Amino acid sequence: MDRDTQHDTTAEAAETTAASRHIALTGNRLDARDLFIATREITIAHGDETYRLRLTSQNKLILTK
Repeated sequence: MDRDTQHDTTAEAAETTAASRHIALTGNRLDARDLFIATREITIAHGDETYRLRLTSQNKLILTK
């Protein structure tokens, strides 16, 4: 498999995973690994505001408005 084909396959898998993903919630807790399966950043809508939750290279979380 050449590099372009591998990249396309990975991108398709990421889109499929993001579109059909279900995140397990135990009580009021979820595992951040479940949020960042196919990406290093997610968007959170809270009322009229939008926030970005990013996973850093040092495995820390940053929430920005």
